Amino acid sequence: MKVLALGGPGAMGAVAVRTAARLPGIDEIVVADRDLGAAQRFAAAAAAAGLSIRARHVDVTDPTVLRDALRDADVVLNTVGPYYRFGLPVLEAAIETGTHYLDLCDDWEPTLRMLDLDAAAREAGVCAVIGMGASPGISNLLAVVAARELDSVEDFYTAWPVDVPAGHTESLPRNGNGGHPPAAVVHWMEQISGTIAVIGAGRLTHESPLRPVPLDLPGGRRGTGYTVGHPEPVTLQRMLQPSGAAATLMIVTPGTAAFLDVLRRDIDTGKLTNETAAAEMMKPGLLRGIRSLLAAGRFRSPETLPLFFAAVRGSRDGLSQLVLARVADDSASGAPLFIDDMSRATGIPLALGLSQVIDGTARRPGVHPPEAVIDPDRFFRDLRPHLGDIGDGPAVVVERVSRTAASTR
Repeated sequence: MKVLALGGPGAMGAVAVRTAARLPGIDEIVVADRDLGAAQRFAAAAAAAGLSIRARHVDVTDPTVLRDALRDADVVLNTVGPYYRFGLPVLEAAIETGTHYLDLCDDWEPTLRMLDLDAAAREAGVCAVIGMGASPGISNLLAVVAARELDSVEDFYTAWPVDVPAGHTESLPRNGNGGHPPAAVVHWMEQISGTIAVIGAGRLTHESPLRPVPLDLPGGRRGTGYTVGHPEPVTLQRMLQPSGAAATLMIVTPGTAAFLDVLRRDIDTGKLTNETAAAEMMKPGLLRGIRSLLAAGRFRSPETLPLFFAAVRGSRDGLSQLVLARVADDSASGAPLFIDDMSRATGIPLALGLSQVIDGTARRPGVHPPEAVIDPDRFFRDLRPHLGDIGDGPAVVVERVSRTAASTR
């Protein structure tokens, strides 16, 4: 298969391309970007490493250029963000050109609009897998693994780390394009402002982000996460059919949560745009820093919550159960692995999802979230070599406890 990697020289795209280049069934990878020089430098470095990759100029805002590039490919990896701007038009173009599609879409609004293209994709024979990264992506498949332990689902939460444990950072890209803040941070500002989609009483609803969610989990892990806009609740609802609540949570220290809340308020009142808020996030100003310090006492700690997990509560054989599925992300020394580098944690799953599309495992026409077509058992087997030194254990750790011993507080 011929693969077109849109945004391939970027932090997440580059990891996906390097990983994909070693997969069977790929005849050619074309790294495409509006910055041809960046694409050429990446291709040259790849050639020096023994990888066969071509560079091509593609500006996804130019419909003609985009469609010409897509017609030359069998499958496209779209890593151009933010997806609330570029997800839908690139998918529409891929369906029009009959090109299979995978992306890292982590915005809930375009996720819903992209899922509405399912019939068009099926008619065109195109398989589109959206949100095949860390969160969403790994998180969705963790929720599936946890839910398999239950007969029915009441609540579920997925979670990813921002700045915990001490010294850890989420490793969002630190360099933007042409002096602009990274698209991943602009996306983040979109999803901590306005209203977000969550599940309440089994139904899709909307609320302000940064709502605290206290959790008691198996293994004595407990603490508070904060809601953020993400696709997992709106896609997993279709498969897990919860009767209660569902949301995506940030595992974040009180100080950072307070600063995000300051940015949220200023975005919502028009004092900041997503872009200027992202710039402020990268280099905090004094006044907003003082405001967040004054407010930090209102926010609770994540305490001992895992870094990256899915927690699903429901029943099995008539008994209430809480199931935790988490990535085996700690080495013997206790240092974070894999998810400490968000570019790897996002780009590698995209390539592993591509492998299931290439060999036909996940190649079903339509627009799908990861949980609908990706085989979780195979995915986590394929992921394990990328996790580092986790000893002899599996890639996913699953723990359960009865509801009498664990709950959401």
